[in-house]
Amino acid sequence: MAIRDAARLSLPGDDGMVCLMSAFVDSLDRPADILAWYLDAGVDEAVGEEPLDRYALVREAQARSESEAQAVLKGSHAAHAAQPPSARPASALAQGRVGPAPVRPADSGVAEDAMKSAVELAGEAKTLDELRAALEGFDGCPLKKTAMNLVFGDGSPNARIVLIGEAPGADEDRQGVPFVGASGQLLDKMLASIGLDRSMVFISNTVFWRPPGNRTPNAGEIAVCLPFVERIIEIIDPVVLITVGGPATHSLLTQQGSVSRLRGRWFTYETVGMSHPIAASAIYHPAYLLRTPTHKRQAWSDMIAIKAKLAELG
Repeated sequence: MAIRDAARLSLPGDDGMVCLMSAFVDSLDRPADILAWYLDAGVDEAVGEEPLDRYALVREAQARSESEAQAVLKGSHAAHAAQPPSARPASALAQGRVGPAPVRPADSGVAEDAMKSAVELAGEAKTLDELRAALEGFDGCPLKKTAMNLVFGDGSPNARIVLIGEAPGADEDRQGVPFVGASGQLLDKMLASIGLDRSMVFISNTVFWRPPGNRTPNAGEIAVCLPFVERIIEIIDPVVLITVGGPATHSLLTQQGSVSRLRGRWFTYETVGMSHPIAASAIYHPAYLLRTPTHKRQAWSDMIAIKAKLAELG
């Protein structure tokens, strides 16, 4: 049956339906009017003739993202391994550490020579000031082109605990300081709950420039910043490393699974430039806690565990 004929059918006595369908028939030659008619009728989604498993599409996209991201990270490891030991920077990527990738695919704009440059520049830095200066002159991360300011880090160079988050947001981009927005205020309260403040810790992120639109940094962006992140940890030489949120946990701890499955556990973190391994654990990102306050109870438990670990390590 043709649409025009089917549209004229209605139940007996259903005058409202007759009028509505008549209006639809009259607009068949005007596509814009047809769309408006659909909206008025409450139709806001197109449905195909065959069922579509959207969960399968998500799984396929995640599998592709992980494959692409691991290829990028493996490439950065291979570039480092190709250097002779005598020329290898102290802050090189840890041996064979390739972890699960963030959900976004790798950025093809991150070139192999940019990763080599990142390893070399990070390895030459002996202090945090030198490392910051190296980042200011580093153009290998595409995020730098769209950000207002470099967001290096905040806190004490002699901190016993280093926290690495995800990426700067709008407030951080404007001020050039990590964790200064709403999530940063919550992080300050979390630290204060176990007797810590910013003068006693060091805070940074997996990338040093704000991703456009506050999106999650992709694997290529994280990979090219990773030598600098590792060098921060090596220079400070803390006793505890805390990864804040998924991207930091995956890139530094290289553990499979979500933060909800990894939090509350302790791992060992080490790079080739460190004199000894350190204790490391993951916590929820404060931005996630603001969106999901029911997890604050677990976050409080994690902070108590961090306090106990610091006391244990002296």
